[in-house]
Amino acid sequence: MELDEKQARSLALQNLRVVMRAAQRHSMQIEKQCGVSGAQLWVMQEVLDQPGLRIGELASRMSIHQTTASNLVDALVKKSHLRKARDQPDQRVVTLHLTDTGQAVIAGAPQPARGLLPSALGRLDAASLAQLNSGLAALLAVVAPDDRQAGLQPLAFTM
Repeated sequence: MELDEKQARSLALQNLRVVMRAAQRHSMQIEKQCGVSGAQLWVMQEVLDQPGLRIGELASRMSIHQTTASNLVDALVKKSHLRKARDQPDQRVVTLHLTDTGQAVIAGAPQPARGLLPSALGRLDAASLAQLNSGLAALLAVVAPDDRQAGLQPLAFTM
């Protein structure tokens, strides 16, 4: 059954609402259960997977700006969930490590720890991702053509 333009717009709007609400619900569940934001939990998962990760590497893994990654890390250090170390021969290099408190938080966290959207995108095949990116690019051209930097911040960004 082919949809007319009005039906297609309505369905797209409804689908976007479902995706955004699911992501918001997951993030709120993380915050309520763990006391950290979804983005902060994702940071912790990356550090759990690769102890000694550098902030630049973290930013790349999360597809966020390095300053945003640094702010997320600083908030987790203040909560005693992460620690920074300069244990390399080059003392300018800062590596990240989970504390015992951070390990306990992530052990009890709802899954997926990296967030609902990154996890779901990871389960799509290349053709579906290409089609999704094409459609989103068309939507962004109308909605926010000059705000590409917003894509470098996680949803519900809180520190």
